[in-house]
Amino acid sequence: MLEFNFNKYVDKFINPEDRNKYLTQKKDIINKFLSSDMIGWTNEIDDNLVERMINLSNKVKKNSSCLVVIGIGGSFLGSYAVKEMLGNYFNDSSFKVIYAGTTLSSKYMNELLNYLETIDFTVNVISKSGTTMETSITYELIKELMKRKYNLDEIKERIIITTDKEKGTLRREVEEEGYEDFIIPDDIGGRYSIVTPAHLFPLAFNIDIKEFISGLTNGKKYLEQAYEYAVCRKCLFDAGKTVENFVSYEENMYYFTEWLKQLFGESEGKDGKGIFPVSTIHTRDLHSLGQFIQEGNKIIFETFFKVNSSNVVSYKNTDLHFINNVVLDSVQKAHFDGCVPCNLVTIEKVCEYSVGELMYFYMLSAAFSSLLFGVNPFDQPGVEVYKKEVKENLRML
Repeated sequence: MLEFNFNKYVDKFINPEDRNKYLTQKKDIINKFLSSDMIGWTNEIDDNLVERMINLSNKVKKNSSCLVVIGIGGSFLGSYAVKEMLGNYFNDSSFKVIYAGTTLSSKYMNELLNYLETIDFTVNVISKSGTTMETSITYELIKELMKRKYNLDEIKERIIITTDKEKGTLRREVEEEGYEDFIIPDDIGGRYSIVTPAHLFPLAFNIDIKEFISGLTNGKKYLEQAYEYAVCRKCLFDAGKTVENFVSYEENMYYFTEWLKQLFGESEGKDGKGIFPVSTIHTRDLHSLGQFIQEGNKIIFETFFKVNSSNVVSYKNTDLHFINNVVLDSVQKAHFDGCVPCNLVTIEKVCEYSVGELMYFYMLSAAFSSLLFGVNPFDQPGVEVYKKEVKENLRML
């Protein structure tokens, strides 16, 4: 169960006429959303596909001590965020899942290859086009290691590809080599693909993906709240608040806020428009960025994530989680008094179901927010600019 407060520490910064203007656009915005050809993520997830992912994960566990997931951006952040939120900080006994292909650091790659030399592993390479530079380089280097380590039959059992259903280099590889594969549907973009095997398969190794999917499905009921939040964001932007700070008081939600930054940054940031997304983890960042937020340039508004229940740790006869939430409440009030608007999203507890609800709510919100800005939520033309420049420069070497 999620709870929302977009009023208490926000209303005095919002022009009521602006809010009413955007609220009257709700029907048109939702109709535009529903008419898009990129909302496949709102469809039901096939039960047979879910069972196949679970069964294949169990098969992999029998011959490997590690799954190496190779992907970047929308093929990485979603499942990594969920893994971090639901995992343990220390003494983690879960099946090891390594996320690679997110960096071109030679130091990282050298240490990864040396580590994989010592263990049995399976690879899940994820790319819709099959040409993403970081993914392709990492996959090729790991595949060279596999050729030295395993015979052809073993390699066939240890490579799983998630890609386009018909085209691309990875699809051709599936057809030529007979690897196990999953499909990323044409009507789902990378940052909205948490509902696809690109994320659900890696998650199947360590969490109850059926419960997570139930949460995603239930997240549909928050459509009204998602639109209300989108309107709140747009009104705050109109009032000069051009930066949104996502604030968590749980360290393991850091990569969830990274996922949010991609979700809103790629969805809204077009045509000179959009709200710039940043994040802080408290109480740590109260001792660094907290000064700027409290008294610096008033371009920021915040969205706090509050967790109602967590592990009980007693400190002087007081629950430490209670103290953590008292700090959260106090910071909201202090920042509000310092002319920083503060939204609040409350989660009963961090579990598969609530995380699924939360992620679906935010995908709806990002889509609605983008449409209120008058941009397409589902493309990312600016991402291709740097890729073109890199290709030109590498071609000259």
